[in-house]
Amino acid sequence: MKRPDRPAQMEEIMAEYEEYNKYGEVPEDCTHDCSTCSANCSSRSDGPVDFSKPLNGASSVKKVIAVVSGKGGVGKSMVTALSAVAANRQGYKVGILDADITGPSIPKMFGLHGLADVNEIGIFPMSTPTETEIMSLNLLVDDESAPVVWRGPVIAGAVTQFWTDVIWGDLDVMFIDMPPGTGDVPLTVFQSIQVDGIIIVTSPQELVTMIVQKAMNMANLMNIPILGIVENMSYLECPDCGRKIEIFGKSKVDTVAVGYGIPVLAKLPIDPKLAELADAGRIEFTSSDLMEGPILELLKDVEPTVYEA
Repeated sequence: MKRPDRPAQMEEIMAEYEEYNKYGEVPEDCTHDCSTCSANCSSRSDGPVDFSKPLNGASSVKKVIAVVSGKGGVGKSMVTALSAVAANRQGYKVGILDADITGPSIPKMFGLHGLADVNEIGIFPMSTPTETEIMSLNLLVDDESAPVVWRGPVIAGAVTQFWTDVIWGDLDVMFIDMPPGTGDVPLTVFQSIQVDGIIIVTSPQELVTMIVQKAMNMANLMNIPILGIVENMSYLECPDCGRKIEIFGKSKVDTVAVGYGIPVLAKLPIDPKLAELADAGRIEFTSSDLMEGPILELLKDVEPTVYEA
């Protein structure tokens, strides 16, 4: 299949950016309730606006789960990868939309490199050895290490195209690896993609309450269900005696979860073996099963697709 001219492929995203910039910038404290505001920004409307975008016509997705965090460095991409691996092992057809445009790590974790195939119909995701479908900006650029120096609306436009232009095929579940924080991309994803729920990733530090609160407030503002919390780097298991060492302090996630009325899905340890597998591009061959129970519970209403031999 013929690959498109890369600069030309970006023209569509830039055109969307120019359309966005016909209006003023959206104020930082925008609530998207235009009845209480006089600003003439790109969010302006005299009535309810449907920002949702259609999924690519050659695709179907039964359930969409976004993996989010209020800050970076908590291992969100690792949780996304482990969740996808867990679903795949349970017989589900799985896809990962890597929405972390400026820090795409999903392809490397699964050992994917090179350029995705494209034709006149759309963009084709890359498949891993266990047939998980993945789309990331790193699969559309010639140099994986080149920085993405784009403004927020352009980045958000690229993420939207991963939903509308990528031929995902028939997926039982799609995991979206979100960028950290509550900026343009999370807002765009929640407005344009029918997200069925979010998993919040956090860590044991004192910042946990603030992290969870930021993610929860945005989810509530956008009417997105919160499926639960995963505490990553919860402890280190001593290889000699098996004792759990709480390197970052005692876990506070249970107290926070009870306070907000949301479940704790898992407490994941610091595991050097996971890091080694991720660096080697073999994360889907991990022996860890800590996310399998929680993911199976979240997908209990989804019937796995069965393909005839």
